[in-house]
Amino acid sequence: MTGGSRGIGAAAAVRLALEGADVAVGYVHGKEAAEEVVRAVEARGRRAVALRADAADPGEAAGVVNAAAQALGGLDILVNNAGVGVLGPLETLSLTEVDRVLAVNVRAVFLASQAAAAIMPEGGRIITVGSCMAQRVPGPGGTLYAMSKAALTGLTKALARELGGRGITANLVHPGPIDTDMNPADGPYAAGQAAMTALGRFGTAGEVASTVAYLAGAAFVTGAEFAVDGGHAA
Repeated sequence: MTGGSRGIGAAAAVRLALEGADVAVGYVHGKEAAEEVVRAVEARGRRAVALRADAADPGEAAGVVNAAAQALGGLDILVNNAGVGVLGPLETLSLTEVDRVLAVNVRAVFLASQAAAAIMPEGGRIITVGSCMAQRVPGPGGTLYAMSKAALTGLTKALARELGGRGITANLVHPGPIDTDMNPADGPYAAGQAAMTALGRFGTAGEVASTVAYLAGAAFVTGAEFAVDGGHAA
């Protein structure tokens, strides 16, 4: 689980533990938060380990997958959740910002998936967390972020074809506005985001985690995109 120390990642880690999985919690900042998720997983009767890795570093993006497999005795499920969001007018985006967003949101997902595919047994699962902005961009300022998340669609479909012969599935989850520390439901921009959904509210991290858990068990679903966005793209 990359980006597993808070928000959607933390919720998914605990939900997968409830479904019977041991969990490696990847993080780059917030060691204490990651260790808290580890304790929550262990409280559900499963093994867990916190592993620090910077997804922007290509060696660490792939290395954490192998470290997780070594720590837990194998790897059956990869959840690519780590991501960064940089929003702003097109003309203000710097090359440094472009490189970092693409490194974390696209390259790291490719490298982690590549490393996982090399060691996964038959019937493994690759689940990637994208964004509702890959399907619908509601206003200006999202060019870089939307581009990076839209790239995951092609990657996921190609992985499904590449790995299908081994029974390994690859799927993509697109969350909408989700109540997390990074984007709280009572934040300054929350009302406008909620209004863009058909349900008129923010989702919860647990609601996204339930879709991740479903895909972890779904053997005949691959190359698919799942919008968990309250109708943002409707």
